[in-house]
Amino acid sequence: MTVKGVAAIGECMLELSGRSGDSWRMGFAGDTFNTLWALHALSGERPATYISAFGDDPFSRDQIDFLAGHGIGIGASPIIAGARPGLYAITLTGAERSFTYWRNDAAARQLAADPSALERSLKNQSLVYFSGITLAILDAPAREVLLAAIAAARAAGSLIAFDPNYRPRLWPSLAVAQAAVSQALAVTDIALPTFPDEQMLFGDVEPAATGARLAKTVNEIVVKNGEAPALVLAAHQQEQVPAIQVATPVDTTGAGDSFNGGYLAARLAGYAPAEAARRAHQVAAAVVQVRGALAPFDVLQAAFEG
Repeated sequence: MTVKGVAAIGECMLELSGRSGDSWRMGFAGDTFNTLWALHALSGERPATYISAFGDDPFSRDQIDFLAGHGIGIGASPIIAGARPGLYAITLTGAERSFTYWRNDAAARQLAADPSALERSLKNQSLVYFSGITLAILDAPAREVLLAAIAAARAAGSLIAFDPNYRPRLWPSLAVAQAAVSQALAVTDIALPTFPDEQMLFGDVEPAATGARLAKTVNEIVVKNGEAPALVLAAHQQEQVPAIQVATPVDTTGAGDSFNGGYLAARLAGYAPAEAARRAHQVAAAVVQVRGALAPFDVLQAAFEG
């Protein structure tokens, strides 16, 4: 029997993270890729696929080789002649980070350019994950293609997980973002929003308001809220699951993404939602104690089981 895989859709970028002086370290990261990285590390033998579009330049080839070297395929993602990956740089003030982006002509903006390739990549997946950033980098027709493909995968049996991950600078207007996120939620089984994002996007006054609004559409919801407890709503019940306080975080990059990966891995392993959130908090706490968005697999695995 074929083991069904896990897939994420979005943009894997070149990541520059600062060291001392003028030295920079280059890696690969991006919100949905960070989640897939943790999900893959914690999901045993399930095949992992990162669905995007890639260029044909040396950096794109290095990206694809990096993914393959860690057991992550790219499915039928197109390789686009003359295209290149997006780039971002992280600067830190203590453990808090800020980002500078160069991504307007990134290859990933064409990830829905070939609907048949997208459909092939989504076949035979136990779980498909995407985000508001995935939607934001696409134009309106491409968003429609993507959401139709996700709806088809859901109808074929895939579990669909979505993090609205609202980034105002990526959207032409608040109204466009609200409409696109609402369309995505209509094809979602597990929603993983962050409360401050939802407050900006929909004006929610508290996490409970986010949960109540999403519960009209989605059956399982985890509202993340930084160092505050996560609100878990599932099976007509809700529970607050405390976060883990890290006294001296090193770098908070990727913490929420890794929480998502830990949560989804736990749910696929059969853990109840509240226990999945507890394990996800442990994963996020481990990630903020390393530099960059991607913690080593053994670190993630130890945190998940701890």
